[in-house]
Amino acid sequence: MSIVENLIAFTFAATVLTLTPGLDTALVLRTATVEGKQQAMRAALGINAGCLLWGAAVAFGLGALIAVSEVAFNVLKYCGAAYLAWLGVNMLLRPRRSLSSGEEQGRPSANWFVKGLLGNLLNPKVGIFYVSFLPQFIPQGQPLVAWTFGLVSIHVLLGLLWSITLIAATQPLAGVLRRERVIQWMDRTTGLIFVLFAVRLALSKR
Repeated sequence: MSIVENLIAFTFAATVLTLTPGLDTALVLRTATVEGKQQAMRAALGINAGCLLWGAAVAFGLGALIAVSEVAFNVLKYCGAAYLAWLGVNMLLRPRRSLSSGEEQGRPSANWFVKGLLGNLLNPKVGIFYVSFLPQFIPQGQPLVAWTFGLVSIHVLLGLLWSITLIAATQPLAGVLRRERVIQWMDRTTGLIFVLFAVRLALSKR
């Protein structure tokens, strides 16, 4: 395929991947509903910063190491599963009752950029996906590092656009979505999703 055909094919595949519901979608939706659009954007930026770091790891060989090393894969996998389980259990056991920020209550607000970043970085499936997926769209003879970062940048842009769409979609329903019972339901539902993803990640194989 030509360079243009490669870019079109990758953009289409990455769009399908981005629109497929998963952990990132759940995190952005929950944060937009419970914490507000600014915190949701921080979570989305953290998730996509994680994609950029995975792209760098793949470009410079770490992703390939994770793909072939059972030990490296398992260490990252179990760390990621433990982190997701910790987030999920906290949401299940201690759902919020209101939307008042931690800063208003005298406590530091949760850093959703870091949560989004760690949730992405501690998922070795992202690295393996990039290792197996990206090379298919790099034309023969083209610089690997430049093309890897270029393709990851397209994926990140699509992810940001999708996150903005999700965040905007919650605004018309903000009055309903921010009721105490709805907030608790959203927290517990998202917490359950996180725990299920943690179990799925812990049991996953390369």
